[in-house]
Amino acid sequence: MLHPDQFLVNEAWLVFKLNDEPIHAGADGDFDFLALMDAASCFILSSSTVPASTAEPSALESKRMLKKAKAHKDQLPRTLFIPVGQPAHNLKREAERQGVTTVSIPEDQLLLFIAEAREGFRERFGHGDAQ
Repeated sequence: MLHPDQFLVNEAWLVFKLNDEPIHAGADGDFDFLALMDAASCFILSSSTVPASTAEPSALESKRMLKKAKAHKDQLPRTLFIPVGQPAHNLKREAERQGVTTVSIPEDQLLLFIAEAREGFRERFGHGDAQ
């Protein structure tokens, strides 16, 4: 299992879905919340709402997420971890276009990194409906 101590700040990032179930936003539909996190610090660098029907950020939104995350240290990571089964084709393509190596990894290998962020999200938004 991976651990934050294995990484230097900005060496590796990971993308993951914060919510367990889509968040209902009334007439606007259902959304998922994706986050880009630094593996060493577990700091969320950027996030994005994505219509649950598409399940992944668009090419433009993928560029925006990476640009916002890069702004923290004016640097992209060497590696971007993407959980197996997480739709992130556009983000993967954009990261690779910018020279970042992408690695598919079972999500259970990332739980140490993302569990606290997901718990905080659950406390704020519940298990599916925004409060």
